[in-house]
Amino acid sequence: MTDIKVPTVGESISEVTLLKWLKKDGEYVERDEVIAELESEKATFEVNAEKGGVIKLADIKEGDTIRIGDLLATIDEAAAKPEKAAAPEKTTKAETPKPAAEAPASSAPLTAIPNDVKASPVASAIIADKKVDPKTVKPTGPSGKILKEDVLAALATPGKKAFAGAELNTRNVRTEKMSNLRKTISRRLVEAKNTTAMLTTFNEVDMGAIMEIRTKYKDKFKEAHGVGLGFMSFFAKACAIALAEWPSVNAYIDGDNIVYHDYADISIAVSTPRGLTVPVMRNVESMSMADVERKVAELAAKARDSKLTAEELTGGTFTITNGGVFGSLMSTPIINIPQSAILGMHKIQERPMVVNGQVVVRPMMYLALSYDHRIIDGRESVSFLVRVKELLENPELLLFGKSPVQTLLEL
Repeated sequence: MTDIKVPTVGESISEVTLLKWLKKDGEYVERDEVIAELESEKATFEVNAEKGGVIKLADIKEGDTIRIGDLLATIDEAAAKPEKAAAPEKTTKAETPKPAAEAPASSAPLTAIPNDVKASPVASAIIADKKVDPKTVKPTGPSGKILKEDVLAALATPGKKAFAGAELNTRNVRTEKMSNLRKTISRRLVEAKNTTAMLTTFNEVDMGAIMEIRTKYKDKFKEAHGVGLGFMSFFAKACAIALAEWPSVNAYIDGDNIVYHDYADISIAVSTPRGLTVPVMRNVESMSMADVERKVAELAAKARDSKLTAEELTGGTFTITNGGVFGSLMSTPIINIPQSAILGMHKIQERPMVVNGQVVVRPMMYLALSYDHRIIDGRESVSFLVRVKELLENPELLLFGKSPVQTLLEL
């Protein structure tokens, strides 16, 4: 018998939550198969079977909190592996379904509504004819099937839409246990507000030059590097240059000391169904644009699939968050402690701007820099953000940090 225990996932983590059993009690598992998904206060992770055999699950329910080292399951590796079930016999001629052309004339075509929506023929016909969104119809038929009466009820209450899984005019209240990840997010945000002297400074950047570069080179870039050219690489590289020029923005307070960093480990905020995670890109100052785009895609995919490790979630020196993907025009992001600053990107919106005495329409984005005033003065925060703006509006500066003419003149 082999015991599978809750693994250690970090020095400060003493308990985790069982999110999901991926194997059933008494089921045969292969070696390295995933048997459960757990969540710590920092991330979710999987537990694998150390050996093949029949598994016996501990008496733990999904959603229960368990401690590091607790018994999760046992595997009887001496148990015989069950034989695979015989392949089903081929369908006989008599069992062959009738072709669609032989269906009754009164049946509505299945393409009238999405394939993943189950509805009776009459309900499908009404949905197609009246152009009803199937999501607004509450099914009452067996196995969640939409019936004729359900569609007629939806048509009788236009403009009224109940909450998912609820009825109109309900007064129901639901209580759910807060996840470890949400507890950690809550604690850290309150800690950031209570322990830092946080202020926010704003600026705006003309995104026209970057958008022109992306339009011109996006196909060649993807062909050469196998990844799309997004905005994050421009922002990450611009911040890396500005952080080197304004080191206090890249530092943090440790007791009576200030810890400076001669590198840029930039955290990127990623929203997942379970909450906000902030994985880290290491040494952005030493990465190419393609390196940044590949890393962003990798970390975002890991975050969505709950595959981020504790190492990938710790140690950043500065954070970038993009509320623009959700439509935010302006916000004041909260510092990701113990860091001292965070840059907020926002929605690109065309606005009238004065350029050389003429009013022209330009694609503009508001930038917000929240910073800890205990370590970063107003001059440094504003100058940092102005420098980021300059680098983004003149992307050629990202190559040397200054213009080719200035380089030539040694200015």
